[in-house]
Amino acid sequence: MDAFKKVRSNKGASGVDKLSIQEVHSRPMKYLYPVWNRLASGSYYPKPVREVEILKTDGRIRKLGIPTVQDRTAQMVIREELEQIVDKQFSKNSFGYRPNKSAHHAIKQYRKNCMEMDWAIDLDIKSFFDEIDHDLMLKALNHFTKERHIHLYVKRWLEAPVQKKDGKIYPRSKGTPQGGVISPLLANIFLHVVFDKWIEIHHPEVKFERYADDIIIHCNNFKQALRTLEAVKARFKQCKLQIKDGKSNIVYCKRNQKKHPPFKVHYVTFDFLGFTFKPRMVKGYYGNFHLGFTPSISRKSQKRINQTLFKLKLHRMVHLRLPDLAGIIAEKVRGWIHYYGKVRMSELHCVFRFLNMRLAKWVRNKYRRFRRKHWFYAYKWLRETAKHYPSLFVHWQYGFTP
Repeated sequence: MDAFKKVRSNKGASGVDKLSIQEVHSRPMKYLYPVWNRLASGSYYPKPVREVEILKTDGRIRKLGIPTVQDRTAQMVIREELEQIVDKQFSKNSFGYRPNKSAHHAIKQYRKNCMEMDWAIDLDIKSFFDEIDHDLMLKALNHFTKERHIHLYVKRWLEAPVQKKDGKIYPRSKGTPQGGVISPLLANIFLHVVFDKWIEIHHPEVKFERYADDIIIHCNNFKQALRTLEAVKARFKQCKLQIKDGKSNIVYCKRNQKKHPPFKVHYVTFDFLGFTFKPRMVKGYYGNFHLGFTPSISRKSQKRINQTLFKLKLHRMVHLRLPDLAGIIAEKVRGWIHYYGKVRMSELHCVFRFLNMRLAKWVRNKYRRFRRKHWFYAYKWLRETAKHYPSLFVHWQYGFTP
């Protein structure tokens, strides 16, 4: 029941059996008691995973695997037990999908390492979740625990067949479904053995941050970065993984260093966890300005937020009042501010300028007196409203008024 409550809080779609979370919640004895009974006896077998295709921002397709609600509950039971064993053994430089660690912790450590080391390797693993070798995964799991029931169910979940869009079911020979409850923990276990522990032993001179399969390695000089990148490629090839060509680059962290490289550097910026890292003017402790290598919200993230706001079609909701619009977008806006506003809050101006323009368009459609006038009059009315009610919208509370 505790595992199901966590699955329910994460929401999510139904699997191949089309059984929703609401149906399971309404009849727990019918749907959850058999899961407990079979898990305890070792007779639990997962149903096929439903494959869903999601369009990424760069136009490519990402394939997600959606297990059934009962399978997700069973995975949560084993994940809770396994996490207690493995999390205390993970590297302090691993931040993804771990209790009491977040993307902001990874960003904070990255900024600190950038002040100490001049070069960074931006690693991108090709189709990581789809390429994990099952035998190597179970071998990595064996480093952490010998519990037979954990190995039994992890093996069954890894080998669970896939139901494609056409309804046909295909066997799975490698990879773990990106969408399963236990998949992020298995990915951390696999990369801990493949990368974290290996680089700490064989290359202790470098520093790194890892958030799931997003990896940044810090080096002191360019030659060291070249050697490290070649060694990592060889290591991943040995473990049946591949580095993306063209997306794994050596980046120069340009700031106020005393010595700069004697050649022209090709890469001086990269994206990590929705932020763009590049040279910027920053204010020092004593009020003086200097060049630093700092993050802010990336262009891709800005574009994705603007697309989300555009799809909401706020300007067509003329049957609603302004406070109703504020309630519709409040949760989303608060989430964007809390995540991207942790560093360089001022960079969010471009996002909320677009939102204010959408609201001005709503004003023109809502009130007849603005329809034949220039859009600036509707924007001016919105500005006056913001002066009188500065806490109406979440982004207005943070100073992003029209």
